[in-house]
Amino acid sequence: MTKRILVTGGAGYIGAHAVLELIEEGFEPVIFDNFSTGHRYATQGCEVIEGDLRDKASVESALSSRRLDGVMHFAAKSIVGDSMRSPLDYFENNVTGSLNLINAALTRGVEHFVFSSTAAVYGDPESIPITEAHTVAPINPYGQSKWMIEIMLAEAYRAHGLRSISFRYFN
Repeated sequence: MTKRILVTGGAGYIGAHAVLELIEEGFEPVIFDNFSTGHRYATQGCEVIEGDLRDKASVESALSSRRLDGVMHFAAKSIVGDSMRSPLDYFENNVTGSLNLINAALTRGVEHFVFSSTAAVYGDPESIPITEAHTVAPINPYGQSKWMIEIMLAEAYRAHGLRSISFRYFN
């Protein structure tokens, strides 16, 4: 039986590339995207659910109506300067949306969760190179929102056994 993976933000740059890799490895990606920045052409040949993670009912419906073996979470607002002008938008979108997704995943018994975080959780580096042991001290709402989600995932593991990994990208 083919494993089905929900890919939030699957029409975005990183998400779309993850979808291609999943297909190549024999998985069946299911894309969940609001298309605020993603591209419909990137979803060709995949099941697509158009929805917004901030809409709890939409997220719950997406997960409850299909069997999923895991979640890859790439959906987020990600512009640092914009996060400083509109911090609450970033917390609502990134944190609340992720909380809805984590809760729905737990309710449906999803056991594997991949999270697209950011190197912005490190803030101003104390030393170079930055390692995973580096102090986490985000200095903008974007980095803070991603760190909050990493904390939520750690607590979801502690309390409920949801296994997750967070990727902290550098550019």
